[in-house]
Amino acid sequence: MLTNVQLEKYADVLLWGLTTARTGRFRRNDIVLIRGDLGAVKLVQRLQAKILDMGMHPVVRLGLTSEMEKTFYEKANHKQLIFEAPGTKKLHENINGSLYLFAPESLTHLSSVDPKKIAKAAVARKPLRDLLRKREEKGVFGWTLCMLPTPELAKHARLSMRQYTNQVIKACYLDQDDPVQAWKSIYRNAMAVKKWINSMDVEYYHIESRSIDLRITPGKKRRWLGISGHNIPSFELFVSPDWRGTEGVYFANQPSFRNGNRVEGVRLEFKKGKAIKVKARKGEDFAIKQLSMDKGAKQIGEFSLTDKRFSKIDKFMANTLFDENHGGRYGNCHIALGASYSDTYDGDPSKLTEKKKKEVGLNDSALHWDLVNTEKKTVTAHLTSGKRVIVYDDGMFKC
Repeated sequence: MLTNVQLEKYADVLLWGLTTARTGRFRRNDIVLIRGDLGAVKLVQRLQAKILDMGMHPVVRLGLTSEMEKTFYEKANHKQLIFEAPGTKKLHENINGSLYLFAPESLTHLSSVDPKKIAKAAVARKPLRDLLRKREEKGVFGWTLCMLPTPELAKHARLSMRQYTNQVIKACYLDQDDPVQAWKSIYRNAMAVKKWINSMDVEYYHIESRSIDLRITPGKKRRWLGISGHNIPSFELFVSPDWRGTEGVYFANQPSFRNGNRVEGVRLEFKKGKAIKVKARKGEDFAIKQLSMDKGAKQIGEFSLTDKRFSKIDKFMANTLFDENHGGRYGNCHIALGASYSDTYDGDPSKLTEKKKKEVGLNDSALHWDLVNTEKKTVTAHLTSGKRVIVYDDGMFKC
């Protein structure tokens, strides 16, 4: 497990992430929501203390245990699935920051639960997520999240607890004397890559690997973002493309744990922007039902690339936060099915109406499911001028 010194460093890095992620500045008397699993309580305690020292108001909410979550989905009727506790909306209308600390005691406890019930609850919570997204677009809200090592994560990653913990320490730079300065350096280096890739007028990107042959259209007024403090760790650079231009085949060679289910070998075939065929070696029924959650669930909301020079993660971690930032031998790419990130619109996101989002092809959904591929791949930008530029190869951006 992490030592007390490492937990202190982790808390400092998370607060750097939170303040960096918000476009507006935090002020005294701002409200910060801290949510975490029971296994994260020691880090929650440190964050509470530091936020109090900053003159802000921490609101602490501990998550359900795996047994409680399973019981909820097994027993809840329709009204209970969509129930919103009094005061929940008001809290979301007023919080200025959110920290989520993931420390699961189980990854597969919901495997026997009907995916439709999970989807129904997710759709019911979407208005709260939309509310926070709008507050973020206005610069009055920021968020970040992290993961702490647990025996369950180590087991599913097929690592010892020591090996798993060491991956977390390396990935978050907790072995550095001043990890915050290390993150600031990565942030500056990523800015140079984003400036380079955003300078191109791209008609579409062609992603090719042993199992992928996919075309993604960035769309009008898009910008690549990433390493912005939102996730700790985060080494990916990403864009929310015009979903309508997605064509071809995508394959996730990394397993995915979602809502208590393990899904492996997901293969998606896209035509005119929609996933028309969904296959999986394991968890196919769950995957199909996830993509039936709502109208936008079959469409992509994100395309991402990770440069192996940034990331020290070189093991499968059984956790999307780490796996979507895998460095290793060939870096990684991932797509996310479902919701887009409006801040990848190259303009004022707060002025994006729902009509405008549809016009530019930003996807809307209660789903956001990241699916990772770590194969050796080449990404070629086909420019509007007719020129072709290899932007990513051998796990690295080619700037």
